[in-house]
Amino acid sequence: MIWLEYALTGIFAGFLAGYLGIGGGLVLVPALSWLFSRDPATADMAVQMAVATSLATMLFTSMSSLLAHHKRGAILWSLVRQMIPGLLAGALLGSIIADRIGSDTLGNVFGAFALIVGLQMLRGTRKAGSRPLPGWLPVTGTGLGIGTISSLLGIGGGSMTVPWLLWHGQRVQNAVATAAACGYPIAIAGTLGFVLLGDGVSSTPSLGYVHLPALAGVAVFSVLGAPLGVAAVHRSSPVLAKRFFAVFLLVVAVKMLLR
Repeated sequence: MIWLEYALTGIFAGFLAGYLGIGGGLVLVPALSWLFSRDPATADMAVQMAVATSLATMLFTSMSSLLAHHKRGAILWSLVRQMIPGLLAGALLGSIIADRIGSDTLGNVFGAFALIVGLQMLRGTRKAGSRPLPGWLPVTGTGLGIGTISSLLGIGGGSMTVPWLLWHGQRVQNAVATAAACGYPIAIAGTLGFVLLGDGVSSTPSLGYVHLPALAGVAVFSVLGAPLGVAAVHRSSPVLAKRFFAVFLLVVAVKMLLR
């Protein structure tokens, strides 16, 4: 049964990573937190382990989504290169903060973030702005902020990167594709931080905070789901799906805040 739960979670998270550009972490973290909290060996660190495993999963999901978007020529690579230094540094910083604040506080932070994202999604997609993209220093600083929050919460950063790009006049397809590309350096640095910081904290099969059985089960099906989401976003408007997902996030937020 646990492997079936990993499979269903992975497919759903992978699809959303490609379809909405928000990263599968908004699905993986609450789902894995619930699964890990049922095991006495991981209950005390359930949220940290869920965040770390979510980031490690994105090493596979983000690459699958990234390649699919790259084939369509939708990624703004010049912008990605400017953001990478900030994304890497921020992801390491986020893992350090997550390690130090504890599982309960981290769960509350995630719940608050899910609440904000869910409410924004219910408000609907804003029209694209017309502001020009800033220079490399502000772009790198933006990457630092996105990387820190993303690693802290185990997400790919698309829920922040996509609105920021739309605000600067980019097409939604380019915004989603570029967010997918930015998720990979976040996954690399964040996973590394959680592996090093969580060394020896769990008796379960793990690398630091990364739960290896969950990683294996979820990653395989996340990779299968991501290209399906990419194909869907280029063929349809994801507005309706965002409404449903917004309701899902609000439910997740309430459960994480009241658990």
